[in-house]
Amino acid sequence: MEDLYINENDKRELETERYKLAMERMREIPDESICEEPFRTYFRRMASFAVMMDQTWALVESGGLRELTLQQHQEHNRALYEDILPEHYEASYANPEYAVNCLGESMGQMLSFLYAELRGMIPAAYEQDRFAMVIRMELLLEVYQAFVCAAQETEDGEAGRLTALPQQEMIQQILYWYVSDYYEPESMERIAGLVCADRDFAYRIIMESDLSDLRYLYYFGEYITDNELETARHLNEMPEEKIRLMADTYAEGYRIGFEVGNKDISIKKTVNIRYHLGFERMIRQAVLNFDRMGLRTTFYRAGSNIFQGRSVNKNGFFGANPNKQFDYDHKEDQALVLDKPLAERKLECMKNAYEKWKREAGEHGGPAVVEIFGEKPFVPASKDTACKLSQKQQKLSVEYAGKAGALQNQYIKGEERSFTIIAFPVPDIGARYAEIFDDIVRINTLDYKLYQGIQQIIIDALDQGSTVRVKGCGANRTDITVRLHDLQDPAGQTNFENCVADVNIPVGEVFTSPVLQGTNGILHVTRVFLNELEYKDIWLRFQDGMVVDYGCANFPTEEENRKYIKDNVLYHHETLPMGEFAIGTNTTAYVAARRYGIEDKLPILIAEKTGPHFAVGDTCYSHAENVKVYNPDGKEIIARDNEVSVLRDTDVSKAYFQCHTDITIPYDELGELSVGTADGNVIPIIRDGQFVLEGCGELNKAFER
Repeated sequence: MEDLYINENDKRELETERYKLAMERMREIPDESICEEPFRTYFRRMASFAVMMDQTWALVESGGLRELTLQQHQEHNRALYEDILPEHYEASYANPEYAVNCLGESMGQMLSFLYAELRGMIPAAYEQDRFAMVIRMELLLEVYQAFVCAAQETEDGEAGRLTALPQQEMIQQILYWYVSDYYEPESMERIAGLVCADRDFAYRIIMESDLSDLRYLYYFGEYITDNELETARHLNEMPEEKIRLMADTYAEGYRIGFEVGNKDISIKKTVNIRYHLGFERMIRQAVLNFDRMGLRTTFYRAGSNIFQGRSVNKNGFFGANPNKQFDYDHKEDQALVLDKPLAERKLECMKNAYEKWKREAGEHGGPAVVEIFGEKPFVPASKDTACKLSQKQQKLSVEYAGKAGALQNQYIKGEERSFTIIAFPVPDIGARYAEIFDDIVRINTLDYKLYQGIQQIIIDALDQGSTVRVKGCGANRTDITVRLHDLQDPAGQTNFENCVADVNIPVGEVFTSPVLQGTNGILHVTRVFLNELEYKDIWLRFQDGMVVDYGCANFPTEEENRKYIKDNVLYHHETLPMGEFAIGTNTTAYVAARRYGIEDKLPILIAEKTGPHFAVGDTCYSHAENVKVYNPDGKEIIARDNEVSVLRDTDVSKAYFQCHTDITIPYDELGELSVGTADGNVIPIIRDGQFVLEGCGELNKAFER
């Protein structure tokens, strides 16, 4: 394992020497024929990829990257990602289906993972991270040498060359110790990227580049398409006042999040910006805004290896996704190595990293996120050849996520941090991109005072009730009753937060954490996108607030559909509680989506404002339940807990799930939303997709327009 405590100069010299030796050996592989086919071809391709990474390293190191023309950048960028693009993926070793067909089931899965891990050298080459390059090259060489030794031993024996393969367990152990040995230095860098402002790779590109010269997009080392180029061009053409409006709304939403959450922003020193490449002009202005608040910005790259985890839903700074199926195929690669000692090792490494950056973590304020939408919908293919967590590993994964979340909360305290999220479209959304973009800017900057007043009327009605009934209409089979907390002091307490443009931009929802006992029924939506995955006819049945059954119509069999939901909505948990019930009030966003025909492309951030929605997982106040929160009318929001989250006082591992997935019923699938009072009265709020509560008529004007 890399010694973390040796002199930095000695460490760099050692890494340089290891790098040099690895590359010398790598260049020999294409000329060797010790391994039998089909493995010979595999290792030759891997070695060629490593050589291309070395050439990329040299290009960046020499400054030659800045000398390339835009066309040369495009050609080089495509060469880096070409092998996993959809048109080439069927014959790529990164595709577990192809790898298994060529190399056999066990070796195919492991060698497909190995190639996916080698691709982590792309960002390492751009960031000039010699250590990240070296450990991946040495991993390839160690696996290759195991094949070479097996072939040589067989040549000397009588078994015949067809059996010239190392034991499966040997390769698995090589992969296992690679993950175990290097998890600590990788954790150190990952957490430093979150909380330390001196990790300034992306910052320097954003703040120092000539943003009118679009070559800068290729300096990040991410995959770049017309989406990123056209987004940057569009922002370059926008007037300065509109850029400032976008950045001001974003940064001010972050500040207001602390204010509304009754948290002290003055004790914070950093904010983590997460965004999609192309928005640098807005991000640059936002950095200046945060500077004026006394907050330095941090940036880290979205995960691209086994240590950070791969996901279709990117988290960090990132470019275009060259192939979402690739990420989906490799999202459970840890199944090759995960066991209890490794899970414990990961937690130990994470704790050591937070201890090293303890002061910086305590001063970190949380994320400021810019989401995108409009990309082509992705419907994943489920492959038997992809790595899958066993039931035992799923349990381990769930336990690890819970402990990791609790550990992070010790250092970046939930009751002290906040966040904000805003979303904009990308050119893939269609020919009316510029028009849609302008409309989204308008939606993101709607009059929050108007919505605040109308939403208070809705909250006043809701606070008269003990339950809320939600029923679908037409093909929507929703019929669910949500139980509300009892208000001991109605004059000073409320169940619902009046949410305007702060942490969740744009304006437009009132939300609560329901009482689980007595929350029963079925939630159904005919079509919805959650974390970039499509669900057809998704339904979840709740009993006393917990998911007891579920299904969808994506795949031919019930088993496939249930697995899809368990993996991607329940995140391997056997069940999850209803963590949130909310009523979206942003009819302007709903109508705009219908006008442009982009309902299926809206991010959940906007979609959740276009109808009632339910979240499974943690509450909206996760890790901050003890912080008192007040609405603008002065009433305390008391519904910050449920019967699961209160378990944090006795067993924190049972209180949190590290997930929160919103599922929205659009207005046109909504038949009824009404409040039931303790004395049997019913107060209708929405009927047949229209707000019928007195004082809310303004919300229906968008429908009329």
